[in-house]
Amino acid sequence: MLLGGLQKLTLIDYPGKVAATVFTVGCNFRCPFCHNPELVEGPGSFSEEEFFQFLKKRQGKLEGICITGGEPTIQKDILGFMSKIKKMGFLVKLDTNGSQPNVLKQALDRGVVDFIAMDIKNSLEKYNKTNGVKTDLNKIKLSVNLIKNSKKPYEFRTTVVPSLHKLEDFDKIGIWLKGSENYALQEFRNEGKILDDNFGEKIKNEKSLDLKEVKKIMKKYFKKVIIK
Repeated sequence: MLLGGLQKLTLIDYPGKVAATVFTVGCNFRCPFCHNPELVEGPGSFSEEEFFQFLKKRQGKLEGICITGGEPTIQKDILGFMSKIKKMGFLVKLDTNGSQPNVLKQALDRGVVDFIAMDIKNSLEKYNKTNGVKTDLNKIKLSVNLIKNSKKPYEFRTTVVPSLHKLEDFDKIGIWLKGSENYALQEFRNEGKILDDNFGEKIKNEKSLDLKEVKKIMKKYFKKVIIK
């Protein structure tokens, strides 16, 4: 496993649980607005040994572990990694971009995941523009269906970015994901380092969508919509 860091305590990353968050290195998407460019490429900076030593000290104190990235599902050892965490008595939350439905299915079949959060980058016709690579949309749709039918707690979420998202995109997302339980909106903040500095400069004077207006649209399609 290539690990890029550890947040030793979080009360928000795993809904309703006291958790820690571990970051994997490497991503197969190139979203220009990504706030974790150091996790997209590059060597790992945090060892598995350190991570599991930390977990041993937190048994009985932490309830869950969030695995995020980067994109965790492109890691060759991700299923074994999740299994090892589960065997230590922790719940496992997986953050994913949904590009590897085969890994999601194996994780569900093996019972090594308890909560899944999937990023929905945009409406299907604007996916490639938003995530910066040519995307197999059938895999994205398959991941959505796997998650919806998994009987596990889950959340779909979208980071709302000026120039990339319009109000009409959210109706299209809503129609696509209609009947799902939880949907979260996150506002892109054009501050700090992002993957594409030119993109940040390009949109610095563009007005962001009103997330309250977006929420009104999405409430037609989801049981619960929140703004993070």
